[in-house]
Amino acid sequence: MNTTHAASRTPQQTRSRATRRRLLEAAVECLAELGWNGSTVTVVAERAGVTRGAAQHHFPTREDLFTAAVEHVAAERLAAVRTHSGQLPPAGPARTEAVAEMIVRLYTGPLFRAALHLWVAAATEEPLRERIVALENQVGREAHLAAVEFLGADESVPGVRETVQATLDLARGLGLANLLTDDGPRRAGIVRQWARMLDTVLTGG
Repeated sequence: MNTTHAASRTPQQTRSRATRRRLLEAAVECLAELGWNGSTVTVVAERAGVTRGAAQHHFPTREDLFTAAVEHVAAERLAAVRTHSGQLPPAGPARTEAVAEMIVRLYTGPLFRAALHLWVAAATEEPLRERIVALENQVGREAHLAAVEFLGADESVPGVRETVQATLDLARGLGLANLLTDDGPRRAGIVRQWARMLDTVLTGG
């Protein structure tokens, strides 16, 4: 193998990965701030500091770019949650509340706002809809598995699986409520109350 040729490819591959990452992060920022209609490939490329041609080299279509962007950031958020899971309290009510708060944080902030714009666009854009449905199913499964793991939930017990899923659905609803105004104080009280109910189901109390 020509080691010189291989070595010359490495910086190029590194630059390519860096460009792709900048595009993905810029796409999420644009979606969150400008919505679907305002988030063109050109706008994203300008924000990422690359040419439109470079953007289309990585993502041939607009749908490719934005579905990949949301998938990328969702994966990073889940990875971050897993990284911080070691700081959770031991099993018990305090851990249940901490996990519930962690799940709610997944559905607030720029990522959720960006994803919501994609959902709205997907309602009328058929090619985008198929991608978003598949993506949301994937993200939903991963979030559910993480919740079960962190809660130590036994889904063979009647009602546990549905309650864990209801926690994720509640988190989405709280994320929606946070879009227009800071819903933090009200949200904190709801999460505490839900965590008490969730803990009762998990412990069979």
